[in-house]
Amino acid sequence: MDSAMAVDVGSLDPDLLQLLEHPSTMPSKPNPVKLPLEELFTQWLSLPETQRLVMSLLEDAKAGVALSVPGNGSTNLSGSLLSSMLSAGSTPPLSPRSISGSPLSPKSPMRRLGSGLIALGSPLKKASEPIREIVPQFYFPSGPPPPKEIHEQCLFKIEELFSGHPEGLPLAAFVPVVKEICRLPSFFSSCVFNKIDVNDTGFATRSAFLDYWMRDNLLTADTATRIFHVLKQAGKSYLTQEDFRPVLKELLATHRGLEFLQDTPEFQERYAETVIYRIFYHVNRSGNGRLQLRELKRSNLIAAFEQVEAEDDINKVLRYFSYEHFYVIYCKFWEIDTDHDFKIDQDDLMRYGNHSLTYRIVDRIFSQAPKKFTCPEPGKMSYEDFVWFILSEEDKTSEPSLEYWFKCIDLDSDGIITQKEMLYFYEEQLHRMECMAHEPVLFEDIVCQMIDMIGPEKEGILTLRDLKRCKLSGNFFNILFNLNKFVAFETRDPILVRQEREDPTLTEWDRFAHHEYIRLSMDENGEDASNGSAEVWDEPLEAPF
Repeated sequence: MDSAMAVDVGSLDPDLLQLLEHPSTMPSKPNPVKLPLEELFTQWLSLPETQRLVMSLLEDAKAGVALSVPGNGSTNLSGSLLSSMLSAGSTPPLSPRSISGSPLSPKSPMRRLGSGLIALGSPLKKASEPIREIVPQFYFPSGPPPPKEIHEQCLFKIEELFSGHPEGLPLAAFVPVVKEICRLPSFFSSCVFNKIDVNDTGFATRSAFLDYWMRDNLLTADTATRIFHVLKQAGKSYLTQEDFRPVLKELLATHRGLEFLQDTPEFQERYAETVIYRIFYHVNRSGNGRLQLRELKRSNLIAAFEQVEAEDDINKVLRYFSYEHFYVIYCKFWEIDTDHDFKIDQDDLMRYGNHSLTYRIVDRIFSQAPKKFTCPEPGKMSYEDFVWFILSEEDKTSEPSLEYWFKCIDLDSDGIITQKEMLYFYEEQLHRMECMAHEPVLFEDIVCQMIDMIGPEKEGILTLRDLKRCKLSGNFFNILFNLNKFVAFETRDPILVRQEREDPTLTEWDRFAHHEYIRLSMDENGEDASNGSAEVWDEPLEAPF
């Protein structure tokens, strides 16, 4: 037998070999694409050598002789396997059918060990079963639980602080718990204590503290979340002004920089109110009186709390808590409130800043266009309303201030400022310049200067977005309704401007409050404001109150 021929036949598909026994199964009209290949195969099968080889292989397969294929090198076909395939005829057998179930069902006879097809321990059974994968929890409404190590350290510290006090800790001894466990400023002690001592027993027990602090997973929460949780009322998702009063009360009672106010409780109350008004002016950007957690996180209030805790001189905390800033705000309000009923009307506000504002802008303020007044009496502005006004007037670079004055100038509330609206306010400025013998600046000239200064996206109109992008937006508003600041801008000293830019951390409000405090404190002491004023910036003066 030719070995080369044996290699070729061993590589053939058994189905093709069946063509020898049934040549009639060839299609009468073969596909033209397959015709050359089929013709070559038919010619090869018609050769005498091929027929002898095929018949010899069939006889060997029927006799059970093992068939070896030398050309493959690694493949040995069993004679019994080839015999079982060829003896079945020209077509492969159909899969067995059973009315009792599918071949893979428990009732199928194919699963019996005696069938020799699929045993019960077959890997096919395992592949057919679904694999249940346990997905670990990935969402925690109150934040992820603390690591085991941190949790154990916290428990150890709590045991140490509460050791020897089975009845609990009083408020005076509760400060270390707030500072070391809660990691909050010490003036939050009373707030945390009152959250735990709900029955007013005067003691905070270990179990009650653990239940409060661990229940909402505050151990690993950020500082803003912890402060928000401590201050807010139960069932509320926001902070109100009243929520800050306990913190300010404890701050006034414990901070060294505010000890001098303990003999004047009326000014303690005014100081606390002013701080709260300033917090909501800057932090509550929605202006609805409901301070959200996201607003607290975006603000610098947390950093101010931490600075108050670390700084003995309260006047160095320029954000929100400076007593000098409160003194300036309160005295400016007291100056124009001639009848001292703690309310001011339009005539009172016209005296602000040595009559620097126009009648038209004061009318817009009292129309409550920028902010709805909190004073229940019509035509009156409360102290809180005045705090919003003076913060907006003396620092026109902050976003709350830009929004405040934009609403005043936008007469039709369409979100844009047109040249017609600019002219409406500038007309009074022009008239005042003529009355005061100033050289008048025509609107046609000044409007080009304002447009070039702001650089709006759309020519001819200004949007709030345009004003927020420009660093000189405050001068735009001063030109329209504050004559004193407009003239000061036109005659500004370049050296003074350069000095102000040397310390970018100070805002326009910081500079204004500093100089006003010097003037007011000198007037209070009966001294000339010019004497020693240069040294006050480095050495804060003692408060007159």
